[in-house]
Amino acid sequence: MNRSIPQSQLPTVNKARKPRTAWWLPVGVALALGAAGAAQSARPPALPTTAVEREHAWAVHQELRRDSPFAALEWRAVGPKMVGGRVEAVAVASDNPATIYAGGAGNLWKTVNNGITWTPVFEHQEAFAIGDVAVASSNSDVVWVGTGEVQPRFAGFAFSGTGVYKSTDGGATWHNMGLRDTHHIPKVLIDPRNPDIVYVSAMGHQWSTNAERGVFKTTDGGQTWTKVLYIDDSTGVIDMAMDPSNSAIVYAAAWHLPSGSQSAIYKTIDGGTTWKKLTNGLPKGPLGRMGLDVAPGRPSVLYAFLDNQAKYEGAEPSQGRTVIGAELYRTDDAGEHWRRVNETDLYEVFTIYGWKFCDVRVSSDNPDDVYILGNRGYHSTDGGRTFSPFGEQILRLHDTEGKVLHLDQHEIWIDPRNPNRVIVGNDGGLFMSYDRAHTWLHMNNLPISQFYAVATDMQQPYVIYGGTQDDAAVYGPSDVPIADAAADLWHHVYLDRWTGGDSFVTLPDPTDPNIVYYEHQNGDLRRMDITGSSVQTSRAADVRPRAAAGEPEWRFGWYMPFVISHHNRETLYAGGNKLLMSLDRGDHWQAISPDLSEPAGGDRAVVPYGTITMIGESSVKPGLLYVGTEAGAVWLTKNNGATWTNVSGDLPRKWVTRVIPSRWNPATVYVGMSGYRTDDFRPYLYVSRDFGTTWRSIAANLPAESINVVREDPRNPNVLYVGTDLGVYASLDRGGSWVSLAANLPSTPVEDLVVHPRDDEIVIGTHGRGVFVLDARPVQQWSEATKSGLRLFAVRPTAVRDGDDIEPSRNRAEERLLFYLQNAQPVTIVITDPDRHVVRKLTVEGHQGLNALVWDGQVEDRSSPGGGWEGPMRLRYAEPGVYRVRIAAGPWEDGGAITVTRYSRRY
Repeated sequence: MNRSIPQSQLPTVNKARKPRTAWWLPVGVALALGAAGAAQSARPPALPTTAVEREHAWAVHQELRRDSPFAALEWRAVGPKMVGGRVEAVAVASDNPATIYAGGAGNLWKTVNNGITWTPVFEHQEAFAIGDVAVASSNSDVVWVGTGEVQPRFAGFAFSGTGVYKSTDGGATWHNMGLRDTHHIPKVLIDPRNPDIVYVSAMGHQWSTNAERGVFKTTDGGQTWTKVLYIDDSTGVIDMAMDPSNSAIVYAAAWHLPSGSQSAIYKTIDGGTTWKKLTNGLPKGPLGRMGLDVAPGRPSVLYAFLDNQAKYEGAEPSQGRTVIGAELYRTDDAGEHWRRVNETDLYEVFTIYGWKFCDVRVSSDNPDDVYILGNRGYHSTDGGRTFSPFGEQILRLHDTEGKVLHLDQHEIWIDPRNPNRVIVGNDGGLFMSYDRAHTWLHMNNLPISQFYAVATDMQQPYVIYGGTQDDAAVYGPSDVPIADAAADLWHHVYLDRWTGGDSFVTLPDPTDPNIVYYEHQNGDLRRMDITGSSVQTSRAADVRPRAAAGEPEWRFGWYMPFVISHHNRETLYAGGNKLLMSLDRGDHWQAISPDLSEPAGGDRAVVPYGTITMIGESSVKPGLLYVGTEAGAVWLTKNNGATWTNVSGDLPRKWVTRVIPSRWNPATVYVGMSGYRTDDFRPYLYVSRDFGTTWRSIAANLPAESINVVREDPRNPNVLYVGTDLGVYASLDRGGSWVSLAANLPSTPVEDLVVHPRDDEIVIGTHGRGVFVLDARPVQQWSEATKSGLRLFAVRPTAVRDGDDIEPSRNRAEERLLFYLQNAQPVTIVITDPDRHVVRKLTVEGHQGLNALVWDGQVEDRSSPGGGWEGPMRLRYAEPGVYRVRIAAGPWEDGGAITVTRYSRRY
């Protein structure tokens, strides 16, 4: 039940400052907002970011990375592996079936040993999301990549690419070959006899119209391109298939997203010079997404798996079904005549989510052996008349408590020489079968999880928590690089039988590390005791915010922001159309604001739900809270919801990605915004130093990369951090200018960022590469360090690990000693033990700026026979204790302490 609030205590709204009409909204939506209290804005519209702007932004990104004073820092990847992540593209070298390329949101990975080990081969490019990968059958060193995710998600993200890339050395180096404004490339076809002839299909912009979409062809290896099929500026091409016996015959599936009159199948018999629209026997639609495949052993046979959006006239309207949905069509005469072949209703293959799926593949040895992909995978041996689901028998490289094949299938590859071998890519990663999909091996040794949010606790060492895209809520160690772990030490907070489930904000209870809060879509909040014997969702306490009986239901977006109060750890705040508060860890809820939402425009609208996206509670002033919304409104209360003021001022009407009240000044607040739902990737970052009365942009020299998160440093009031769609930046002067913290970080969207308040480490959650950790001490101390000639940055406690799954050779202390040096010259480091004996001396050539020296945790073993200063040097790992470090260069000297500890992991 809900605790009710007396009418006299209901919050009120200060109407002195009204929200403005969003300049980018359709007139009808803008008028609706006006009726809700919006006022006209004179701000000109921000058009979609152009390809030229994005190319310039990448040049700025690279320059900032190259010139950063923090280039010597190193991010450590800490995982996880076992949860997997979305794989959308798979290709296998025709001359070596053990060489596999797999790509998705987490860059492109390559294995040469059939998946035992993987190497990322597309880490530092302008784009990171892989729509398709193709290997030339005539030369396996030639690899093409089409960039941009090819699931046009209305919730979450479908990150755009920057064209098509080519490698001529098996992925070692890459070159952008153009088509930079296509944004989303779902298919690349290479002529089997001439690797210079390539077809590329392009969806184009997701949220705006543009002309660079359709089918493009090159005959000179990508030096020049010809648009050979173009329908209009709203219709792209989602799939293609080539006749294996005649490469001049190509089929293309045009898609007017989400389901428009221009969706259709086209065919060329002259290499794209002319195209014929195929209609005979195909449904009139409207049609959504479509997948195509030609039977390798009988090229006259072609399958089309499609999303038929025509009205459903069946006998089950009470179940909410409104469209026909999934259907499979076949032609036996190369497209002249088509017929529907599925005898059973396929609606459940993807229900309403046809825009995500529709892949179809035919085995090389039998044109009646067909696979189709949806939420689950299905196999037919009778030409598509009947289907059986596959994926019930799974073995995993890293064990989880999932029972069957992960849901949401996006790619399938059938070995043309051994059709018993099948590879599937889905939201859980990569799966391989050697018996035609009866049993599967989950290759969950790829660190490609897609994090929405991260958090940390105060254990020693601290634990990282996070919610991921369809791979559940997870937690794992902060101190173990994934390269060092023999087994994946991460765990699920919860799990369903398919090893998945969307999770967003995931927070440990500050008073009890065994209790974790997590959420599913649309406000489904849970509280879980992770010490239980099962991770199944049913064990969690349901603490979803619910309105009292008789009151209108509270409305939530795809994800619901929620926070644990800084001032009372049993108090939670959650955001829907109102700001909600619980005083008892979620057991009961009450609204502490009026309706602060904007009109919901629907899934494909710029403002889909109109609800609160972010909550910011001041850590220094109880009752001071801000919220931001999908349409760019920022609201303030100074009295825990008794009164509210719209403080949006002249902020742009963009999706609010962060609202961060300052820990240093209660009047200061930072706001990050994103225009991604209008294909606007410019940085929107603002500060107010007067409770939102006035705002100032602090984007400064940041490149045109969407702002996902902004944070203050917990130790230095002048230091800020932002995470963007391509990396991390820091400001040493409160947003006056920015420097890159990219260092060795791959190109990846940084969705969330926290700075551990005790250990001074930056923890980021990325979209496709898992979690990374960086030493924050040089950033925090840089301004002071550069005033001296030599500065040793504070050294964190270093641990010798006992009794866990770390390899024995790694079971030791190891620390990077970081120091600033004014001028290049030799540097001497001397380490003394707790008894002040010199136990290690190191000499390095220091360079100007930040230097890093790895101390391997070893000291001289003077007690060993032949040891000591006069005999051959023998080393052993340092015992626990406090060691002193002295560093000297020319006339300068500095020092510090290293505390070596020993611990056993609790999980």
